[in-house]
Amino acid sequence: MGFIESEEDIMKLIEKYLSYVLTEIQKSCKEELQRLGVVVSVPTKIPRLSLREARKILKEKGKIIPEHEDLDAEGERMIGAYVKEKYKCDFVFMLDYPWTKRPFYHMRPEKDKSVTKSFDLVYKGVEIATGAQREHRLEILEAQCKEKGLDLTKMPFYRDIFRYGCPPHGGVGLGLDRITERLLDLGNIREAILLPRDPERLTP
Repeated sequence: MGFIESEEDIMKLIEKYLSYVLTEIQKSCKEELQRLGVVVSVPTKIPRLSLREARKILKEKGKIIPEHEDLDAEGERMIGAYVKEKYKCDFVFMLDYPWTKRPFYHMRPEKDKSVTKSFDLVYKGVEIATGAQREHRLEILEAQCKEKGLDLTKMPFYRDIFRYGCPPHGGVGLGLDRITERLLDLGNIREAILLPRDPERLTP
């Protein structure tokens, strides 16, 4: 997504996307949803929580997440339950992920270089998407690459994109199988995939 002001633009796009998709599912799949006993909740405004806020909430509930660490599966479930109770919403954007846990191309805010302008989207206690504003300034991208122990000159095809000019931009990876699994409360993502693949199953 090009010519963005911040990662907030990406989150707003996701809100519109989810609202549209879930509304259409409500309209076109009434019989199937009724048969499965599923009630679809359509978000309008998804709450935002920084990772620091989430750590504080979890600490009050007796779970400690170390500084500069991501939430584990239990932490995500607990935050999902907290948001559902407080905001009556199945979704929450988790913000300000640590630089140590994100790739070199994620942008960092000027005020705090220890975090990134990135987010995870948690749906019913499970992460379903990761997104960020990405760095478009070549000199900063090169410096961040070195911090991660990488050499951008070995990726000329990628480097040239920024040498010749790249607008402020961002993106998101959204797991459709994860959305399906959470929407239907299947309990296992393999149930949402026609032919699931994992280290123990390559065929059929």
